[in-house]
Amino acid sequence: MSDPFVPLNVAVLTVSDTRTEATDKSGRLLVERVESAGHHVYEKAICIDDIHEIRARVARWIADDKPDVVITTGGTGLTGRDVTPQAVEVLFDRRIDGFGEMFRMLSYASIGTSTLQSRAIAGVSKATFVFCLPGSSGACADGWDKLIAAQIDARTTPCNLQELLPRLIER
Repeated sequence: MSDPFVPLNVAVLTVSDTRTEATDKSGRLLVERVESAGHHVYEKAICIDDIHEIRARVARWIADDKPDVVITTGGTGLTGRDVTPQAVEVLFDRRIDGFGEMFRMLSYASIGTSTLQSRAIAGVSKATFVFCLPGSSGACADGWDKLIAAQIDARTTPCNLQELLPRLIER
């Protein structure tokens, strides 16, 4: 007998200097995927590619007990304005190294060696899982569909991240 589905609260942050609610295809895709999976969108926001604004927004969600998961999209490339990994990684209690490795492996099938430009990362802070995806809607679809959705679903066997939630703040 499998575990029952347990909906989580997911916050979505689009990091971009140019996107608006009307043009935020990747953020909208993530919101739709989260809701279609049966989870709740706690909040969705857009902020510019600024290390301090990104860090402040993600830190607020981590400090709040309601979001279980934070997903960012954008700012994971190599340009001078791509600062999401630097903004967020300092907030991690633990990195989830396998996420970035798996993401790039899956992306290779779609975009070939261009995937080496991705700095997708994930980690856990307090009792919140944080995933940082590239800004393209294809990357967001791959990240959600092939990695995140299954790992935040309590029914995924042999193990999943959701089952760890009660134990994340153990000392």
